[in-house]
Amino acid sequence: MTLWDWVVRAYSADGVAETCLELQDSAGQNVPLLLWAAWTAATGRDLDADARADACDMARAWDDSAVAPLRAVRRALKARIPDLEDAAREAIRAQVKAVELDAERRLLAALEALTRAESGPPRSMLDAMVAVARVWSPKTPRPGLMRLAERLPA
Repeated sequence: MTLWDWVVRAYSADGVAETCLELQDSAGQNVPLLLWAAWTAATGRDLDADARADACDMARAWDDSAVAPLRAVRRALKARIPDLEDAAREAIRAQVKAVELDAERRLLAALEALTRAESGPPRSMLDAMVAVARVWSPKTPRPGLMRLAERLPA
């Protein structure tokens, strides 16, 4: 199963979307990166420290230049704007949201390209996400990662 297909299935599981948004907004985590780490574990792909570091570098560069600015615009368009019809604002917001999603999908494709082929049995998704989260930021949100691991499909 491709990473994108796995992420779409995982994101639709009960409570995953909410937990991902909490990890993103409250803990500063990169959701595509976390889901990539979980996918590698679920599909028996091995990640060494260099692979995690390369993935975090790539995700940080893409997040800073594409995803975060798009997210900021989308969120700014959530509020009403004086003298602009709500329908016009919402139409632009929907377009920005689609581009933001496409940017995240392209990050996932780049992360998948960094990944080795399956090499063994499934591993702990929690351990994989914790390892990546430690490289991503100085604080590891273990409780949130535990909630996410519990909700993700095997």
